[in-house]
Amino acid sequence: MALRSMVGANIKRKEDPGLINGAGKYVGDIKLPGMAHVAFLRSPYAHADILGIDRAAAESRRGVHAVITGADLQDEWETVPVAGGRKARANYSHYAISAGRVRHVGEIVAAVIAESAEVAADALDDIAVDYAELPAAADLLSAYAGAAPPIFAGLDSNIVDTGEKKSDDVDAVFEKAPHTLCQRMHSQRVAGVPMEVRAALAAPDAVTGGLTLWTSTQIPHGVRSALAEALRLPENTLRVIAPNVGGGFGVKNQLYPEEMALAKLAQLHNKPMRWSGTRAEHFVSTTHGRSQIADVEVAFDDAGRILGLRLHVIGELGAYPPFYDIAHLTGLMATGNYDIPAVHFKASNVFTNTVAVAAYRGAGRPEAIYYIERAIDLIAGELDMDPADVRRRNYIQPDQFPYKTPTGSTYDTGEYEKNLDTALRAADYHTLRAEQAQRRAHDADSLLGIGMATYVEMCGFGPYESGVVRVEPSGTVTVYTGTSPHGQGLQTTFAQVVADEIGADYDDIVVRHGDTGSQPVGVGTFGSRSLAVGGSAIVRASKVVREKAIKIAAHMLEAAPGDIEFADGEYRVKGVPGSSLSLSQIAKRAYSERLPDDIDTGLEGTDFFRPPDFIYPFGSHVAVVEIERETGIISLRAYYSVDDCGPRISPLLVAGQIHGGLAQGIGQALLEQVIYDEQGQLLTGTMMDYTMPRADDFPHFSLDQTVTETTLNPLGAKGIGEAATIGSTPAVVNAVMDALRPLGLRHIDMPLTPRRIWEAMQSA
Repeated sequence: MALRSMVGANIKRKEDPGLINGAGKYVGDIKLPGMAHVAFLRSPYAHADILGIDRAAAESRRGVHAVITGADLQDEWETVPVAGGRKARANYSHYAISAGRVRHVGEIVAAVIAESAEVAADALDDIAVDYAELPAAADLLSAYAGAAPPIFAGLDSNIVDTGEKKSDDVDAVFEKAPHTLCQRMHSQRVAGVPMEVRAALAAPDAVTGGLTLWTSTQIPHGVRSALAEALRLPENTLRVIAPNVGGGFGVKNQLYPEEMALAKLAQLHNKPMRWSGTRAEHFVSTTHGRSQIADVEVAFDDAGRILGLRLHVIGELGAYPPFYDIAHLTGLMATGNYDIPAVHFKASNVFTNTVAVAAYRGAGRPEAIYYIERAIDLIAGELDMDPADVRRRNYIQPDQFPYKTPTGSTYDTGEYEKNLDTALRAADYHTLRAEQAQRRAHDADSLLGIGMATYVEMCGFGPYESGVVRVEPSGTVTVYTGTSPHGQGLQTTFAQVVADEIGADYDDIVVRHGDTGSQPVGVGTFGSRSLAVGGSAIVRASKVVREKAIKIAAHMLEAAPGDIEFADGEYRVKGVPGSSLSLSQIAKRAYSERLPDDIDTGLEGTDFFRPPDFIYPFGSHVAVVEIERETGIISLRAYYSVDDCGPRISPLLVAGQIHGGLAQGIGQALLEQVIYDEQGQLLTGTMMDYTMPRADDFPHFSLDQTVTETTLNPLGAKGIGEAATIGSTPAVVNAVMDALRPLGLRHIDMPLTPRRIWEAMQSA
């Protein structure tokens, strides 16, 4: 797509003025007449039978309207949606307010409805629950090996979902290879921590007999469909609204028990009800990410050429996973950017008595790139080669695209070596290596490490996305999108695209989203799909508008439609620049009585874009770290990021996505970890215990780009929302291990905390 005046421009976000001046409206800001408040009582046990619940004291507290248990509602609704379809829902799920048994700390066992949030929260302490604690399967390896009891009746083990992809010759390749190496790697459990925790408000709709649900979600249409099934209501009687959403990162990507319970309580009691979660509730009830153990084995020759890869991923599901896809996505991306001819991938997904593991920024792809990028550095260490050279010798070459990987992915376009070289030049790589050699020669107190990683990501998930572009009679434009942003700035990006496509004034474009009552049916925002898929629907809808505007302009200018061109934001007769019309002039005519019979009234277009396949952005990152020998403290001295997401519609927003993604990827490498003890108690359930990165943990990030367009959408654009997270984790870990290489240390599992580094250095 040719870049014009707005596309590619660095402009301020449309969203920011309202957010800055406090006019933004989140679920917690919405108040309705007669609204009650709900608080949820949660299980303190990871695995237990509920023998009885005494709610008398709570019901007698002033301001309490009702106390509801799971037993009260079992016949009123379906179980919570989980992976595996109806069979799994019947056997491996639970009710939104659980009855009979709980399977992780934080599972809901009762709800209090009260006149205020404070009264509802206080009344939780008045409820007495009689539990019979059961043995918990809280450790992933124990649950996988059969050392922990199955957490669902009827299961022989906690392994519930497996998959395997094997090249015919992979075993022979490993037998004949000059070199092989293997390493077990952990991609630890982490928490998505958006600024806004989850919240919901449900209100009966007297007109439809259904409900309106305001909720902090990434997928309003998905929530509506799942909620309609769960509550046994017609889908068109439910309206789901996602107002301002303060971050998601994938953890707001499914229907949650709280949304189901709140909607059912509002329906039964015929009054609006709101629940606003606390940060402590967020840690014990919102899905976590990553949590994989991988056995990685590579076969390679003397030149560092990879001949084969074996990867067995043991993925943790938790108790009630919304999908099984994460480990399988890891398998699809197992070979990374490299032309590896023989692969054996195996996935084993395992139930545990913990919060479900599901989507978190990248979802399976960060894990895959971490494993293969660590393996590349291990090969370099084994052969005493520069890790950049090992990468170059294994890259998929530009003339090999579209490239079909042994695990089934088809990469669209790429130029990986050019991208890496750009990153190495930006970092002044050879000077860094010279400095490192000098420090090592003098046995300096501070160890210098240089790490790199090249990533490729699968994104642009289907099956479709919707868009409507409506030119109003005045010439202003309203855009409706089925995707639902949670902070990415899509109102800005989509307005830029529409302005250039039809000649509208950028300031006169309003983008609406997040309301199933007014938007066309859409899929939502996740998997770096909003621009590539949602934006493509907007582009195609804009083209419908432009084609009709050309017909109307031809009528107004007394010319044939073929003689009208759209150029410089105007509709004009070719070769006669003075004979032109603006969009507002055409819009006024479009809604008038002065149209010919063969042109319908109005000026708008609708499109549902179905991507033909996934798209694959890529990039190269270089991290420079220093480690104090005496303390193990790691300082990130410099960071260089070169990302290729195709044409950048809004460079400012791309930079913001990269900055945030780097913070989260580096946070996993150095700081973050969700920890459960052997009884399934969450030990990192507050911000005092779960270590989030801070601004002073980072240097200034140096950003650069290469541009490789995809052929699979009209924008040529690839995703960027998850890319930096995927590349940054292995780059930082590789830098740390590069610094420690003279000590003979080969691999340390994340997070690379000072204590973990210091202990490793002492053992070395």
